[in-house]
Amino acid sequence: MTRLHAELDPTELAHRIVEIVSDHKGSDVLMLKTGELTSLADYFVIATGRSDRQVTALAGVLVEELRAQGVRPLGVEGRSGARWVLLDFNDVIVHLFTPDERERYDLERLWSAAPAVVRLV
Repeated sequence: MTRLHAELDPTELAHRIVEIVSDHKGSDVLMLKTGELTSLADYFVIATGRSDRQVTALAGVLVEELRAQGVRPLGVEGRSGARWVLLDFNDVIVHLFTPDERERYDLERLWSAAPAVVRLV
């Protein structure tokens, strides 16, 4: 993938995202190494918020804390009241779900060939 963030390489960025989400009470945080399987991103980070409000808050905190480090998302899909928010950081794509939406879309099964780098339950 093209490197847009001089401060963090894709692996460092993915680990930083896991740390931020975990620190702000996101649960079942999973980091998948997807670069060998797709050109979409080197990593996917998938996490669960207890409610749509928490999913929205986690997305806001991620954008705010990473922006302070000079990292901005290329795009964000889903906003307030969303049960699924996707944040595209080019090399890392973040999926934040409510429990029901995570179960419904089951990205872990869809990307089961991707090795799990981190799993925080």
